[in-house]
Order: sequence, then C-alpha cells, then structure tokens
Amino acid sequence: MTDTDSPVSAVADYPLPNNGWAVLDDQVVVRISGPGTDKFLQGQFSQNLDEVTPDRSPRAAAATPKGRAYCLTRMVRAGDDILMDFPSELADNIISHLRKYLMLFRGTTMEEVQESRIIGILGSELAESLGGDALDELKEPGDSSPVRDGILVKTQPTAEGTARFEFWQTEESEPALPAGDQMSVTDWQASEIAAGVASLTAATQESFVPQMLNWQHVDGVHFKKGCYTGQEVIARMHFLGQLKKSLFRFRLERAEELPAPGSALLAGERSVGEVVNSVKYRDSSIELLAVVRHDAAENTLHPDGLPEAVLAPMPLPYSVPEREKSPQSDT
Repeated sequence: MTDTDSPVSAVADYPLPNNGWAVLDDQVVVRISGPGTDKFLQGQFSQNLDEVTPDRSPRAAAATPKGRAYCLTRMVRAGDDILMDFPSELADNIISHLRKYLMLFRGTTMEEVQESRIIGILGSELAESLGGDALDELKEPGDSSPVRDGILVKTQPTAEGTARFEFWQTEESEPALPAGDQMSVTDWQASEIAAGVASLTAATQESFVPQMLNWQHVDGVHFKKGCYTGQEVIARMHFLGQLKKSLFRFRLERAEELPAPGSALLAGERSVGEVVNSVKYRDSSIELLAVVRHDAAENTLHPDGLPEAVLAPMPLPYSVPEREKSPQSDT
C-alpha cells in the first residue's frame, strides 16, 4: 500500500486511535481562481471572505434562497485562490449549481484540483512533523498555516479530547506519512461525528438551515458579513431566536442496522428528528449525528424501524446555547 492508497473499511475502530491519519478520498478539492473569486464566493457562502486568510481557514455553507444548506465546506486561502472541499457524491451537483452564478464573473474559474488531496489527522504527532514550529500558532479550530507541500489546518477536537487536523496537500509530492498509523476514511468520519461536525449526503442536501447543523458553532456562519443567497432566512433564525431544532450526538450500544442519513428518529410513534450522519464501530456499536427538536431531545428516542434500539445522548465538544431559548412550535 502506498501513501496514496486508502484502506477500505465499512466500520470504524473502537476506540478510535489517539494518533493516525487517513486520505479523505470521499472529498473533492476545488480551486476558485480569477479576479472575481472573493466577490463571487461572498455572494454565495455564509463566510466573510475578508476573514479567509493564510492563517485562517474557516468553514462555510452555501444555501438555497430558502436558507437550506446544499453545501458544507471549508475555505482555504492559497495565494490569490480559494480552495474548498465538496463531498464526492455531491461535487458535480454543487459545481453545476455554483457555475450558474460564476457566469457573472468574467475570468473567474472553478475547477477540481486533481493533484490535491486532504489528509485527516488524529492526534498531534504527525501534525508536529508536518508543521514544526508552525503548530504552535494553531490555537483554535480553523487556524491554519502554510507548510511544506500544503496547508495545515486545526479542526474541532473530538468531545473526548483527541486533537484533529487537516493537511491540505497542494503539491504533487509524497510527504512522510507513517504507514503504521494509517486509518480508514471511516475512522475519520467517526471522528467527525465525535467532534459534532456534520456532512451532507444526497438524502439530506437542502434539508436543513445551517444552524440546525450547529454550523455556527464550528465557525461556519458569519452573521455580520452582509447579503448572500439564503442570508435573510439564516439571519432571521439567528437574531430572532427561532431555532427550534439542532444537531445532537447519540450512541447505540448495538443495532443490526445502521440508521441511514435522512431516516427518522422517533419518540414513541412521533417523528422528532432526522439522522444526518452515522457510523458503525467494530464492537457493533453505532454513533450518529441527528437534527432533533429541542422539546423532544430528552425523550426516549429510537431510529425508525428499530423500536428496541434506544439512543443514548453523547457529548459534543462545544455548547449549543440556542437549546435554552424560545418556545416551541411545529413550524
């Protein structure tokens, strides 16, 4: 197996390793280049492009006019260009949609970068090897630094305290990656769930306002940046305290079936939530992220079709103060 190969596994190791790395071959890296880059992205994404700098690589969302997220991504400044990551299964759809707006910006392009890849890193050992002294400057999630062969980004730790990083490799080279620490992409996906970082699938695209996915708590929404597609709905939900559901993390000690993204969570026979991401561990346990109504989150919940599989709440590495606000309604 070479450094470009990714081990295939339908399940994640349990517990997750304290140190390891995985090639995120479920992601596509896209480069936006040209004179209209920042203006184009400023009008479509929830992040302020003035704050996307060589030392800051925040997350962002793109939404429909109704405020429903169809893209969750990170923005990385690479010279005069911006790099972003899209899920492989959604990339063509996202690029096709964004190009409808890109046509207004002559000389600006958006293309998949074949020579780039993202490596997800658990623990600090490999990050120290790649970043050297630069690692000391990565204090908060989203902090980044140019390093040899690419850009190193600190991302959200797991709720259990494991440090995590992303290495955006931008040069066609083979950085020194310890073969014995290679993980599967499923391990990384499990760490994303443990860090409370949602991802969209074909089943959940355009299902949620970004705040329902806690995107504001992973530095993915800038509420003072001005207008962009969907901004009116997103801002109103924030400033008027109208968030009635948000992202929760749960665990099933054992279940025969993995709850699929888009499937319902039930309290009794009432649907009160929707699975966003899920992963199965080698010990047959399951963890998942789900958007759940605040007024139902303390009830006994189970996945649709699995009435005996009771969900146990799990911690997130950040707080969600909106859960303490606002009366409920069915809208």
